[in-house]
Amino acid sequence: MNYHLVILKKPFLDLILTGRKTIESRLYRTKHKWLAQVSAGDKLFLKASSGPVMATATVAAVKHFDNLTARRVAELKQQYNHHIAGDEQYWQDKMNSHFGVLLWLKDAQQIPPMMITKADWRAWVVLTPKEHFGLLATFRPNRL
Repeated sequence: MNYHLVILKKPFLDLILTGRKTIESRLYRTKHKWLAQVSAGDKLFLKASSGPVMATATVAAVKHFDNLTARRVAELKQQYNHHIAGDEQYWQDKMNSHFGVLLWLKDAQQIPPMMITKADWRAWVVLTPKEHFGLLATFRPNRL
């Protein structure tokens, strides 16, 4: 099991917490190493973009995608958007994606807001003993 820091725009984080967004989608033009490092049972720390870590969730299921085409992205939109909650601009921006992952979320819960020091642009970080932003020490794994 891995732990991940996931950066989200606040409206999407709020939708996860209310249960209206149950799938997190990440679609990219290039392959990202972390895509292969997320699996069912992993724990997520959900951080608002430019804000604090505000919630946790568990990955219930994962679908990985390679060799996506615009047609396949459109099919993903049609099949899953009612759980992803992406607007038209989101899907337009993702039409040229070649790689991706859909993550079904469960057990999303709000936690006391925690500011962390993160100075890069990564929107997803697989947490390690050397890079965990204090999250693994603060939130013991058995509490997640």
